[in-house]
Amino acid sequence: MKEFILGGARSGKSAFAQHQAIASGLDVFYLATAQAGDTEMVERIARHRTERPADWGLVEEPLALAAALRAHAHSNRCLLIDCLTLWLSNLLAAGDDRLTMEIDALLDTLPTLPGHILLVSNEVGQGIVPANPLARRFRDEAGRLHQKIADRCDRAIFIMAGLPLILKDCPS
Repeated sequence: MKEFILGGARSGKSAFAQHQAIASGLDVFYLATAQAGDTEMVERIARHRTERPADWGLVEEPLALAAALRAHAHSNRCLLIDCLTLWLSNLLAAGDDRLTMEIDALLDTLPTLPGHILLVSNEVGQGIVPANPLARRFRDEAGRLHQKIADRCDRAIFIMAGLPLILKDCPS
């Protein structure tokens, strides 16, 4: 089962994904894509760690997400990836070649993975058009990525105010 969990900032998407991971009854590995580049991000990462069960495995991978998924996916495991938009930001900073290579690798790898896969991402396309070119590119790349991820997942869920709205439900 592959689930795509999408929502705005502070919508409850991470808490929902954690609930889904626990409900799976499988061993859980959390794949974190964030990088602690400043004090505020260090604090966010620490807060997220305290909100997760202590017995969950942890993999920190800011760029090579497909490789990390291949290495850790197992039929008796739930992988929770949080989040794709941070990963996308990291890739944009790494350059166009790496961006294309890693997105293609993820899209090719995702359908082949065993186990329960939960992918969390921020919906950023519902606001105003950003004022600068990099922000517009990020919004556009995120929108394209989200469409492709949703296509490859069995279930897509939009979270708003902590409430799930099922966009797609085709369990395998």
